[in-house]
Amino acid sequence: QVQLVESGGGLVQAGASLRLSCAASGRTFSSYHMGWFRQAPGKEREFVAAITRSDTNRVYADSVKGRFTISRDNAKNTVYLQMNNLKPEDTAVYYCATTYDFSINKQSYSYWGQGTQVTVSS
Repeated sequence: QVQLVESGGGLVQAGASLRLSCAASGRTFSSYHMGWFRQAPGKEREFVAAITRSDTNRVYADSVKGRFTISRDNAKNTVYLQMNNLKPEDTAVYYCATTYDFSINKQSYSYWGQGTQVTVSS
């Protein structure tokens, strides 16, 4: 069992930056690949970024590539999402999740946090 708690969301203007954090409970964090997803009102939850358990690979959605950076600190049981040059279309609830199968598909992820709201005004 893993519990995930996201933080760092907020209301910002277009062009600003935010760093989201996802703190995991338990001693098995380093055994999981981690992903970030987001869900805007009325839309499906979509993939944002993922990182392998040992940070040997990172993948991004095309919509965030070059602006967002995923990272992790296994000693702190935490995964991060640095978001730069935010756009109004980035407005969504952001979720972190765990998986044993490195993937961009949300069906592969088993444990999810409660989400943190990111709102970007124009």
